[in-house]
Amino acid sequence: MSGTDIGAGDSEATADFGYERVRLSDKQAKVDDVFRSVARRYDLMNDLMSGGLHRVWKSHLISMLRPSRTRPYQHLDVAGGTGDIAFRTLEAGGPETHVTVLDINEAMLRVGAERAGHKYDGRIDFVTGNAETLPLPSNHFDSYTIAFGIRNVPRIDVALREAHRVLKPGGRFLCLEFSRVDLPVLEKIYDAYSFHVIPRIGERVAGDRESYQYLVESIRKFPSPDSFARMIETAGFSHVSHRRLSGGIVAIHSGWKIS
Repeated sequence: MSGTDIGAGDSEATADFGYERVRLSDKQAKVDDVFRSVARRYDLMNDLMSGGLHRVWKSHLISMLRPSRTRPYQHLDVAGGTGDIAFRTLEAGGPETHVTVLDINEAMLRVGAERAGHKYDGRIDFVTGNAETLPLPSNHFDSYTIAFGIRNVPRIDVALREAHRVLKPGGRFLCLEFSRVDLPVLEKIYDAYSFHVIPRIGERVAGDRESYQYLVESIRKFPSPDSFARMIETAGFSHVSHRRLSGGIVAIHSGWKIS
């Protein structure tokens, strides 16, 4: 379901890297290389690839999150190095809202820290860490988000269990991720655009066609919304649901930690 096959020993474990099968132990390094390459142009590329729609999708995510404006509120944004979701959360929350941005890629985190400057001093931390082994305490966060990052995690099931661990009882998990287009005509247009246009944009703007070819392929290898919902439930979350946006190009997945 997560694109990972475990053999008799760790040496036989493999995972999807786009349409390529690689050793599980090698996938994270390959993903790191992708985002190290595109870090400086990552947000610009999001605008170009989505025609600005990613901003609308993220606004939907924050409207579902609803950080408290009146009490202390701890939020964790995973794979959010450039700070896009974090800054939106801080703006939506009150003065006691604090966001921890965690990313395994230090190049992405540097971009986020530079963008933040001193605007949110004392309210935001940038932490280097792996979604599969969060260097953070259990039962600590009111909410957890991951936007366009979960499909790059080698072991998605492990990352989901870690999300459950660090959330407080009553905490909410939200994941914004590319999904399966459910309109036949739009699907054909979207496929043509994804495979023929996005890599070319990546080559011209970010100087990296291969990284964006991988990103397009990784979208197609990600589980269907229903399959991913079952993975979230298996990790321990309750009241799991998902909301498709833009004809199914993306979906926001939601789950609650009850206990």
